[in-house]
Amino acid sequence: MSRDPDTPAPDTTRDTVYQGRVTLVQPAAGFRAGFDSLVLAAALPALEKGEALELGCGCGGALLPAAFRLSGAAFTGIEQDAAIAALARKGADLNSFGARVTVETAEASAWVQAHENRFDLVFANPPYFEPGKISEPGAGKAGAYIESLPLEGWVKAMLHAAKPRAPVILIHRAAELARLLTQLDRQAGDITVLPIASKADEPARRVLVRARKGLKRGPLTLLPPLVSHDAAGARTPAAQAIVEGHPIVW
Repeated sequence: MSRDPDTPAPDTTRDTVYQGRVTLVQPAAGFRAGFDSLVLAAALPALEKGEALELGCGCGGALLPAAFRLSGAAFTGIEQDAAIAALARKGADLNSFGARVTVETAEASAWVQAHENRFDLVFANPPYFEPGKISEPGAGKAGAYIESLPLEGWVKAMLHAAKPRAPVILIHRAAELARLLTQLDRQAGDITVLPIASKADEPARRVLVRARKGLKRGPLTLLPPLVSHDAAGARTPAAQAIVEGHPIVW
């Protein structure tokens, strides 16, 4: 991720991803989009038309790269922090997405109630930790790291908004995989898990999980891990492809 010194405001930065092709406006301090956001955007299947939804879109770290990748689809991002949602809107404007990308300020589980079975694709990068499970995050990071809605609530909201048979995709901590699968198993099928490890000899710290709403329960597919760095600490070809804007084939 590269930074443009021409920042839009003293407390924000203007950054680019995909080799300068997508612009993000982010807080100068606090949570900032990183590799997880790009992994999520890369994990989305091709969608030539229709509507996609991201719950908890933050400043657009996954939403805007996804909108760039899937240029035929319309995107809606939901973010409960009004100031952060405003940054996502600014980013959408800077990328000239126009009416194709909409960002609304709302709490995810409440917003989806009026949008049951609407979206052709739903994705999310929910906060990773339950309240009290980690030390208090730094200023501006609590909303991104600490659950205000339980993980089960995130999954339920995603499935509520998805059309029957539509894919739902999320990235989360590998340690929470059991919670994710328990919730998905009740309302979805065709579940695929892609572990993400920093190095080949290390345990996976993240998982990508994909499921389709309403399908009958079936075998779960556990894929070989995606490894992001080699033994010397350099990005692997798979990770480099992600940061350049290529999709993950899984």
